Amino acid sequence: MDAFLIAFLFGLGYFTLKGHSERQRIALLGSHLRRYQIEKLMEQLNHGYLRALGEPEAERRAPMWAALGEAESQLAQQLGDFAADMSRLPAEQTRLCRFSLPMIERWLPQSTLDLRAVLRVHADAVQAAMANHGQRSAKARAHTLLAELMLFQHTCHWFCKSRTVASIRLLARHRTAYEQVLDAIAPASRHAYLALVKGNPRAA
Repeated sequence: MDAFLIAFLFGLGYFTLKGHSERQRIALLGSHLRRYQIEKLMEQLNHGYLRALGEPEAERRAPMWAALGEAESQLAQQLGDFAADMSRLPAEQTRLCRFSLPMIERWLPQSTLDLRAVLRVHADAVQAAMANHGQRSAKARAHTLLAELMLFQHTCHWFCKSRTVASIRLLARHRTAYEQVLDAIAPASRHAYLALVKGNPRAA
């Protein structure tokens, strides 16, 4: 058989399997996310934080921060509920692929991560950042929360497509690299996240 034809058939099979796997993951995640207003609340907070951070006068920033309190509480609650909802799914459906290979979650499940555990890290990280037990400034708190939410969004895109696609979308949408987001989140959540993703909490 001609080498070109073999390569064509192999490529066709690869992209067919890849597309089928991605559609399944997108449908699964979407069916659970649509029960919540997480995306809407994230957009609201993102715009609100950026507006407050860009306001030079402290007297005008204070009411802006206060106005975001209800949306913050709702988002923290919904992220916790979403993580709990996903935790009830079987492990076979929530494998997060380290490598962009179709059906690898079935062939080599040991090479995957558990999406349920990663979502729990995100939910706990957002709740901790909002609680602000360290009494950081509103500006520092907002920067951390924005990074935590970006990383949550990155995980969702990673599950649906791939880690590479998720990082590209992060850079395109927020002009922020994946590594920058990791540097900006809270040390405790970074430690927990990297322990899952890389198996090495000291990894950079």
